[in-house]
Amino acid sequence: MAAPDPRVGRLKRRPEFLAVAGTRRKHVAPGLILQVRRHDERQRPAPGEPPIRLGLTASRKVGNAVVRNRARRRLREAARQILIAHAAPGHDFVLVARAATAERPWTELVGDLIAALKRLGLWRDISKSEVSKSDASRNEVNGGPNAVASNGGTGNGSGGGEAGA
Repeated sequence: MAAPDPRVGRLKRRPEFLAVAGTRRKHVAPGLILQVRRHDERQRPAPGEPPIRLGLTASRKVGNAVVRNRARRRLREAARQILIAHAAPGHDFVLVARAATAERPWTELVGDLIAALKRLGLWRDISKSEVSKSDASRNEVNGGPNAVASNGGTGNGSGGGEAGA
């Protein structure tokens, strides 16, 4: 499993989730529900923590444990791709999985998240130069897109095939 992105914090405790739900500011889409709360004096990240925090949840209504985990993984990846680049900082976000989340086509699921951010007024466009800078810095940290793992493999987790690319 990949390490969490340092630009997005996590909501971990129940009161944090309840605070976000308590604002009743949300957008419902076929693939997800996005709940949002602006940071205030009572609940905000500690100094030095990321300005965006994310919580994920999937109830039993979504399906069995396998389906719920798949839904959360898909929501986590959509958030990684969209929230980091386009969400307004200074907010807590909770992504709630729905029954269709695990099976919804990927482009539609990402489209649901984009539509939710725009509908709630939290979408921000960034220039292509900012995107390329963030991608370049991420590639430097991770060793680049074609980095070879220290064990001589390609790092794709296949476990078989030739050692070393």
